[in-house]
Amino acid sequence: MGPDAPGEGETAGFRAFGHSKDHRPDLPQVVIGMAVTRTGIPIRMWCWPGNTNDQALIRQVKDDLKAWKLARVVWVADRGFSSAENRRYLQRAGGHYVIGEKIRGDNKEAQAALSRQGRYRAVAGNLRVKEVVIDDGTMRDRFVVCHNPEQAERDRFVRDQLLAQLGDAIAGSDALTSTARAELAGELGTYPGLKRFLRTTPGGLLRVDQAAVAAERRLDGKFLLRSSDPTLSAEDIALGYKQLLEVERGWRDMKSTLDLRPVYHHLERRIRAHVVLCWLALLLVRLAETATGDTWRNLRHQLDRMHLGTFTGEVGTVRRRTATLPEQAAILRALELPDPPQFTELTPPSPA
Repeated sequence: MGPDAPGEGETAGFRAFGHSKDHRPDLPQVVIGMAVTRTGIPIRMWCWPGNTNDQALIRQVKDDLKAWKLARVVWVADRGFSSAENRRYLQRAGGHYVIGEKIRGDNKEAQAALSRQGRYRAVAGNLRVKEVVIDDGTMRDRFVVCHNPEQAERDRFVRDQLLAQLGDAIAGSDALTSTARAELAGELGTYPGLKRFLRTTPGGLLRVDQAAVAAERRLDGKFLLRSSDPTLSAEDIALGYKQLLEVERGWRDMKSTLDLRPVYHHLERRIRAHVVLCWLALLLVRLAETATGDTWRNLRHQLDRMHLGTFTGEVGTVRRRTATLPEQAAILRALELPDPPQFTELTPPSPA
């Protein structure tokens, strides 16, 4: 078998073309999954071919974690896994879920939940929730509408910026020919933020869609959660979903700090090895952060100040490190690591 030949058990086409969240359908990819604890400690990784659908992913993860014999499992997932098939599969063997719902589009359940009247209750400094129960006759799901006032203000600011940009772009377009207006509309349609608020009248004129603006204004700072667990409070559902931020933080560190991508390997076993090494590095990063109570960026900055110098003279060669700073000593104590030796080499001069 040559050095680049596939190994036994390797999947043909592991690098495959699939749905790219980076909007690069021209590049092959692999799909990676990660399970983390509440505190963000990564405990397991999965790899699949790049064209694997979400149903296969979530079912394998559920089946794999079944061997851990967890007493009670509540699955928390984002909007990409909210299909009815996925929800019913997660409920097998008494499991429950907390899943984010898409608040835009033609989701009738989401629209019904958002339109219900009710008062919000504050559960955190920047989070308010209200619960809505929708019973379709076969399944009774609980919906929790979450509202973040600070995010609502940011959404309003971003929308005002987009509307100002769109207004400048279509200003004076009534004087253009119909062909030129169609070309302008096509160009603006390539920008999703502007396309959302662009309307073409029956006469071919370009206008700001005030109905779309009003609809977006009603969604400022809101996100919607669906849960099947009857025992969790609305506050627990909202705060539990926010733990997905730990997963997202893990992915950010994997992609940026640990250089998970791009992957220059082609063979499945090498791709998996690359992913596992990045996962182990993330595990060490999270353990260090948990033990010290500081961020990896600060820890790395302090430890990078520890240097090893080589000094050569008539009496020989000496390799000695710099003195341990108080900040470095505190990190080593928290990690239960010994202080590195002051000298690593003492070499006398060679005889003439």
